[in-house]
This record gives sequence, C-alpha cells and structure tokens, in this order.
Amino acid sequence: MKKIIIYTGLSLPFEEAKEILDTSEDAEIIYKRPIKRGDIGEALKENPDIIAIVDGVFQQASPVAHKEILQAINSGVEVLGSSSMGALRASELDSLGMKGIGYVYNAYATGKIASDDDVAVVMDSETLEPLSVPLVNMDYVFTDAVNENVISEDEKDELIKIAKETFYPKRNYTQLFKECSLEEDKKDELIDFVNSSPDIKKEDAKELLNYIKYELI
Repeated sequence: MKKIIIYTGLSLPFEEAKEILDTSEDAEIIYKRPIKRGDIGEALKENPDIIAIVDGVFQQASPVAHKEILQAINSGVEVLGSSSMGALRASELDSLGMKGIGYVYNAYATGKIASDDDVAVVMDSETLEPLSVPLVNMDYVFTDAVNENVISEDEKDELIKIAKETFYPKRNYTQLFKECSLEEDKKDELIDFVNSSPDIKKEDAKELLNYIKYELI
C-alpha cells in the first residue's frame, strides 16, 4: 500500500478532495493543511511514497523551502505540485525531479506568470476559506471573457492593471468592478460570466488528484 501526503484545503477543501481520492486498499491518503517551512521534514518521518503540494503559506509563516523538497526527492519520495505553492515550486524544481501538473504550473514554467503574488490569497486561518481572489484566476477568467467576446482586450488590460495594483489580500471582483471604467451593462454581463467560470486553481488541484489516482496508484 502506498502512503500519500497531500497539502491542500485552500484551493480544494478536504471533503471535496476526498470525493476524488481517499484511502483505499491500494493507498493511504493523508490530507494536511497548506504546507509551511519544516512540514516536509516532519512528513518524511511518516515514510510517504508520494508528497503532493497544492497549497502553502506565503505570508502567514515561512514558505516551504526548495532544499526541503529536494531532500524529499533525494530520499526517493515522488513530489508533485499544482495550483498554488505547489505549481510555483514545481516550476522552479521540475528540472531536479519535482513534477508539475495543471494550468498554473504551465503558466509559471513558460514564464507567463512569474511572481508569488499571482497565486497568493488571504485565507481564514481556521476554516481555510479564501478571502481574496488570486490574480491567476482573474487573468484566466478575463482571457476567456475576451475569447467569448464578453470584453475587449483593452478592457481586460485595464482590469488586470487594477488587479495588479491592488495588494493581494484586498484583491476581489467586487472592488475591481467598482474601480474599472466598464459600462454598467458590460459589468453585469462580465459578473455573470465570472460566476459561471471555473476556479482554475481548484481545477488544477482536481487534475493532480486524478493523476495520482489513475497514474500512480
């Protein structure tokens, strides 16, 4: 039986994650809160076969260090990343053995995005509920909105400019639409589009779990 430790809870709540991947006769699945510095050392004491990083802390505590991940890889543990901190670290360490999965990882790996700020959110420390919207989600949705002729490229550029200039804990659609120059009917149409759009960080987390389920177990 494989032992798999997965750090999530923010991009994908634990209960939703367990609906995709849970302990079975083939694997023991251990879900943990967003990773911080020192967690991998503790995890290695549990002798996991796989460590998957989805979410991690950025400001609340020291983030997971590259050398910690390399320690796990060098000890024979397969380390995967997606969605948020996992996507960022995977893009930095993919040439050294960490595997990245999903849209956000590919955006980092290709240089489309480069900053921690692109995936950073503020969260409720108890419930892990996100209290802001990550820039990468906004960019993904607004790019789709351009492709679907909901907004123009120039209108997208204005929205992203405002979002980038907003400190990430205060980044949300309500504030963004208050500050932009879109006409009210265009705002209403875009709000409906946003509400029906996927959360790309959540979708990446699901893709990671399905990869583990169907490719590694």
